[in-house]
Amino acid sequence: MNLSELQVFLTVANERSFSRAAARLHRTQPAVSQAVRRLEESLNERLFDRSSKGGQLTEAGTVLLDYAKRLERLTHEAKGAMQELQDLRRGHVLIGANEAASHVLLPVIKRFREDHPQAQVEVSRQPARQIAQEVLSRRLDFGVLTFSPRERGLVGLTLGEDELVMLIHPEHTLAKRQTVTMEEFRRQTVIAHNDPSPARERVLRLYEERHTPINIQIALPSLDGIKRAVEMGLGVALLPKRCALSELASGRLKAVTVPGLQLHRKIQLVYRRSQEISHAADAFLKIAREAAQITAPTLSPETKDPPAR
Repeated sequence: MNLSELQVFLTVANERSFSRAAARLHRTQPAVSQAVRRLEESLNERLFDRSSKGGQLTEAGTVLLDYAKRLERLTHEAKGAMQELQDLRRGHVLIGANEAASHVLLPVIKRFREDHPQAQVEVSRQPARQIAQEVLSRRLDFGVLTFSPRERGLVGLTLGEDELVMLIHPEHTLAKRQTVTMEEFRRQTVIAHNDPSPARERVLRLYEERHTPINIQIALPSLDGIKRAVEMGLGVALLPKRCALSELASGRLKAVTVPGLQLHRKIQLVYRRSQEISHAADAFLKIAREAAQITAPTLSPETKDPPAR
């Protein structure tokens, strides 16, 4: 008994005719009859009543039919599982994030690559204001945001939290302070990112409301460039603390809190609600959920419909 013979048997039983089964299988009727006969010989049982019309099953044939259907389902499931595995191996996960928010993804990417070394992960630099639409339009699998998007249809998974701090050179006159006022920060030579972001716009609005503009003297295109400029003593910067963990740990930079400008933020991995995603993206999401439970157990990790800002 083999799967090919069982498939012929199942087709004859379903069609209730050897000739119709032969047509469906694109085989000759004698070939179908021979396959059924070999199966009967291997089981030492007659499976069809040849004296009746319509391929009537015998008692043994009725018993075997149930097992044949189970095997057919298992065969389809096995093929589906192999296809999923192949899709995952060939998978490509697309994520959009701004430069500051992308740091929180690295532990998730590391774990994903360990589990699925053949899959690819691409994190593209995107303006935060465009990420939600890119995810909804399926041009991205995921986005990373530090605010709740206005667009409905997105689910947010909190991967961590962050706050803005003033980064300064260790020998700066304010380096030994724990906090400085907004006025003290305003009087510093500020090094800023030249790519607008929600956090930057909010800080600028706070100072506009006070009618005291920030003294931005240097604008650079990357966080690394900003940190190096602060290390050289060219000024101070207001950046997410996560972006400078290694520099803070080594003592190359100091972090000082500016009450009123901390802007505590939840960093969210956002994805489409109620839409199919690729096998690779699904595997990435499972790892991200595990990471969210480990890094932020006290938070509500998923928000079904983030409120509009």
